[in-house]
Amino acid sequence: MQSVRFYTVDLTRIEGKGQFKCPKCGAKISPEDKTERTYRICEPVMKDDSLESIVLQCKKCGSQIHLTGFTILDRLHG
Repeated sequence: MQSVRFYTVDLTRIEGKGQFKCPKCGAKISPEDKTERTYRICEPVMKDDSLESIVLQCKKCGSQIHLTGFTILDRLHG
């Protein structure tokens, strides 16, 4: 049985429009992909009415990715 790997990706360190590669298998994960073919959203984490992180699962390799850095959105819209 294969164990699930956990990775953290910080949006503040990503260039462009928020797309990145899965840290384990390299699958392209993009916020524009609404099909859930590449990944699925497992759990959004809220703190004080703000999005703190989102847990994604890569459908290619099964890794869980903790997407952080949403405070940058607060600065852009604040």
